[in-house]
Amino acid sequence: MPDSAVPTGDIPPSSYPGERLGLPEEGPNSVARLGRRIGALLIDWAIANVIALLVGPYASNAQSWAALGIFALMQILLIPTIGGSIGHRLLGMRVVPIRGGWIGLWRPVVRTALLVVVVPALVWDSDQRGFHDKIAGTVLILA
Repeated sequence: MPDSAVPTGDIPPSSYPGERLGLPEEGPNSVARLGRRIGALLIDWAIANVIALLVGPYASNAQSWAALGIFALMQILLIPTIGGSIGHRLLGMRVVPIRGGWIGLWRPVVRTALLVVVVPALVWDSDQRGFHDKIAGTVLILA
């Protein structure tokens, strides 16, 4: 192996989340941190539950599924139209594609499908991107 080649798995860690993506360490366009992400998730989940309760009386299991469906629908509709969910926008974040441009329709669908499975959202890389964002080619940044 030539001396200049870096063996697989020997990639040095980035000094801050988003460095390898060309994003700033802090401020606008930097990677959104865990606290804001969890806050946005709680806001979106609360909104979905309130809507599910207002739509009709459900048994507890049906209400949970209705809330999950409303949560997913909010993500799929709001990410391409306003740049993120209500929770994201209230907490100063937006979802953008890594390559720039408009996020399109398929990215929010893929991202949301993986997000509602939960496990992909718990698997993170050194840029603090969940597996759902990696597969969809997106990153959650500060607006």
